[in-house]
Amino acid sequence: MASGRMKRELAIAAGALALAAALPLSGDAYVLRIGTTVLLYSVLAMSWNFIGGMTGYPSFASAAFFGLGAYAGAIAQTSGMPMGLAWGFAGLVALVFAGLLGLALLHLRGHYFAIASLVVAEVLREIANSATDLTGGGMGLNLPVARDMSIQAQAMFFFYAMLALAALNFLATLATAHSRLGFGLRCIQQNESAADMIGVNTTLYKTAAFMLSAVFVGASGAIYASWVNYIEPSDVFDVLFSVKAIVMVLLGGAGSLFGPLIGAAVFLGLEELLWRNLLQIHTGILGLLIVLLVLFLPRGLLSLSRRRWRIAT
Repeated sequence: MASGRMKRELAIAAGALALAAALPLSGDAYVLRIGTTVLLYSVLAMSWNFIGGMTGYPSFASAAFFGLGAYAGAIAQTSGMPMGLAWGFAGLVALVFAGLLGLALLHLRGHYFAIASLVVAEVLREIANSATDLTGGGMGLNLPVARDMSIQAQAMFFFYAMLALAALNFLATLATAHSRLGFGLRCIQQNESAADMIGVNTTLYKTAAFMLSAVFVGASGAIYASWVNYIEPSDVFDVLFSVKAIVMVLLGGAGSLFGPLIGAAVFLGLEELLWRNLLQIHTGILGLLIVLLVLFLPRGLLSLSRRRWRIAT
């Protein structure tokens, strides 16, 4: 049964991947930028889903992992490391950092964990501001530009790089959902004390989920740094990366396989059509949206389709 369901999910994902891969054929620079951004948002959402959706821990550490990955990849590239290796190195740095951080923070629960994870990005931002010899400090850091590629070729290259990362992230989500780890995470979400009593190694499972929530975000931060060719602490350690990830998952459906992808697409649509015209109150709108989603649509937009299916049958 699980195998059949997994095959169906893979088939749906393969179809969506094929459609996304054909997007650059339009040749439109705006479409490519939007496509790359929605893939970046998908990585943020799918990654947060490991710790927030599957495990039930309200993490605000996405901004910390994104910024850490951006600087790790940027410093590696400016030191002479090839771009692809620098992206992998950034993901590894974020993975190790999340493992160590998880051991320190994951004994906290609820709002205590949320506040502690929120502070991490601020601490890393201050470190990046202070370490001027390594990070450029507040002046930021310039990355090498691929001068042998046209602007259009560069846009396509980073689109496909982000698409490959999103595909890997989805496969990791799928494998986790159908594995012993996924079962353990759902047990922790339902009742952590009971999960511990029945033999689930809650510390190990939570740390694994936290590390999974970091590795792809770290790599996406490195790709983003190469894409824009310039980063500064206030940009890549922006708390909105954390808030947006939460909103996207809640919007699509926390803990589900396709919910984060749907949430990322809908969120970017709202951002492009509405919120860019309301920059002064953008953060306030995001906070209000989180409250409304929790109160009136706790299982996201996917729950509406399931409800209609039940009514139809």
